[in-house]
Amino acid sequence: MDKHRTTSTRWPAVLWVVRHGQSAGNLARDAADEAGLAKISLTHRDVDVPLSALGREQAAALGSWFAAAHEDGRPEIMLASPYVRAVETAEVFRNAGGCPPEERICLDERLREKEFGILDGLTRRGIVEMQPDQARFREILGKFYHRPPGGESWVDVIFRLRALMDTISLHFAGRRVMIVAHQVVVLCLRYVIENLSEAEVLAIDARGDVANCAITEYRFDPAAGRDGNLVLARYNVTAPMEEEATPITAAPDKMVAARG
Repeated sequence: MDKHRTTSTRWPAVLWVVRHGQSAGNLARDAADEAGLAKISLTHRDVDVPLSALGREQAAALGSWFAAAHEDGRPEIMLASPYVRAVETAEVFRNAGGCPPEERICLDERLREKEFGILDGLTRRGIVEMQPDQARFREILGKFYHRPPGGESWVDVIFRLRALMDTISLHFAGRRVMIVAHQVVVLCLRYVIENLSEAEVLAIDARGDVANCAITEYRFDPAAGRDGNLVLARYNVTAPMEEEATPITAAPDKMVAARG
């Protein structure tokens, strides 16, 4: 039996979920919006989009904030989306002292960004102009269930995240775990962990974007439910950036459709 696992818990002692730092894709999306373009100008696959210079500052501020905490306040397990912007966020975080330097960053494809299929690289205007049928389908079905050809719905993301949480429960009970991923992943993990409804998670989303490098934190509470459960301690907290006077950004990922 895992020495960290006890009969009293099947969940991590603490679970942090962090969105990656600002990426070059965020900047390209903003530029396309301002110019009224249908497509976002990028030279990378979405998988390969790196952090911007500000994104690296945000990840470093996050790492410094955790480094200043007591030793038992840092992650023991680092999980990340395999997308470059998430991996770089985790690496910069580790290099800034956010976790021990020998801590391995474990990549898990189930944490990848929501896939947009034929809508990839289009702005909202571009979707309406170039894929009007999909714009109508999305309006009818809603963002939770709409799956563009070749892409995913939020429900598809949730399906893979349920499997991820099973893995975390199996291997990391009683540990301190950090996940570095994407905006939709953060929201869909809230849906899974808190057993939310479609309306509830979409209401959270409607209140504003998840900030780059913001912290969402769950702590295990043995009194929550029959066998204890993970309980939300804070959501979308930007204290690390504020403490370091690092600009806070909360733009959607590369595609405007990521927000919707």
